[in-house]
Amino acid sequence: MNILYERVLRRLFFKLDCERAHDLAVLAMTLLGRLRPLCAVMERLNRLPAGSAPVEAFGLRFPNAVGLAAGFDKHATGWPAAAALGFGHVEIGTLTALQQPGNPRPRAFRYPAHEAVINRMGFNNHGADLAARRLARQPGPGRRAIPLGVNIGKSKAAPLDKATEDYLASFAKLADYADYIALNVSSPNTPDLRKLQDEDRLRELLGAITAANRDRAAQPGKTRKPILLKIAPDLTWRQIDAVLSTIAEFGLDGIIATNTTLARPGCFATVNEAGGLSGRPLRAPSTQIINYIARTTGGRLPIIGVGGITDSESAGEKLDAGATLVQIYTGMIYRGPFFARDLARHLSTRQMRPVLGY
Repeated sequence: MNILYERVLRRLFFKLDCERAHDLAVLAMTLLGRLRPLCAVMERLNRLPAGSAPVEAFGLRFPNAVGLAAGFDKHATGWPAAAALGFGHVEIGTLTALQQPGNPRPRAFRYPAHEAVINRMGFNNHGADLAARRLARQPGPGRRAIPLGVNIGKSKAAPLDKATEDYLASFAKLADYADYIALNVSSPNTPDLRKLQDEDRLRELLGAITAANRDRAAQPGKTRKPILLKIAPDLTWRQIDAVLSTIAEFGLDGIIATNTTLARPGCFATVNEAGGLSGRPLRAPSTQIINYIARTTGGRLPIIGVGGITDSESAGEKLDAGATLVQIYTGMIYRGPFFARDLARHLSTRQMRPVLGY
C-alpha cells in the first residue's frame, strides 16, 4: 500500500497545496474512524505478530512503539482511526483554551528533495471546549485500542504572564479524556511561546499543572494523568540541563524530543519561508538531544523521540539513542498512511544497539 502511495497517490496529493492535502488526509481518517467494524478488522490485521511485547511507559501500555505526533489531528476528529493504520498511540492537538484560526495562509510548504516540510500554522484549532465535546462521544481512557495523548499549548491571545492560567483552562477541560497530557512550550509559530522554556517561567507552569493534576486526582473517580513536556531542538545543552532539572523537581512523567526547528541547515540556508522545519533534516539534531537526555538522566526519564523519522533505520536510531517511543508526522506525508504499521513491525524484531558519536 505504501508503494502505491509513493508511486501514484503521493504525486496526486503533491499537486495540491500542502495544507489542502493535509485537510483531505484528516477528512479521510475521520471518515474511516466512523466505520468502526472496518477499523476493528484493520486493527486486527495490523497487529504485531504474536509474542511481540508491548511497550510500557509512564504507567501506560502501548501495543507498539510508533505514535502519530501532534500537529496532524489538530481538531480531535481523525484519531479514532489511528489504531487501524497501525499506530501504537496518537497525540492530538495542539489544542488551546481558545479557538483560533492560526497564522495567515499559505503556511505549510513541502521540500520533496529533502523529505522536509516548513510550517507556520500557529496552533490553528477549534479550541478546548469543542475538542472536549468531541472526545466525550468517544471511548475514554482504558476503553481504547491505543493510548491517546492530548497536546495543549498557549492561546495566541493570552499574554505571556497569563500563559499558566491558559494552560490550566485547557487542562481542566481535556484531562478527563486523555491517557496523557503533553505540554507544548516549543512551537516556533506562536509569539513568545518558547520563552516558557526559560527556567523561571517553566517552573511556574509545571508547578501549577502538577498541582492541578494532584487536586484532580483527589476527586472521587478521578486519576492522576501522566504529564509530558515537549521541547524544542534549538535549546543549548545548558538550557536542556535546566529543563531536565525542572522536570525532575516537579516529577513529570516524560519528555517529547523534539518539536520543529528554526535552524536552516545546508541548502535550507537560502530558504526564506518562516516557520518550523521538520522531516529528514531534523534527524540528527533530534537524535543528539534524545541521546543527551538519556545519558543525563541515566535512562530514568521516558523519552518520546520525534524528528526526521523517514524509514526504519531512522526510527531505530531514536530508540538506540534512548527513546522509549517514537512519533511520526512528516515521514507519513512522504511514505504513506501505513508507514506506522511498517515501522512498528520492524522495530518489534530488531536488536537494540548503542548510538555512538553523540
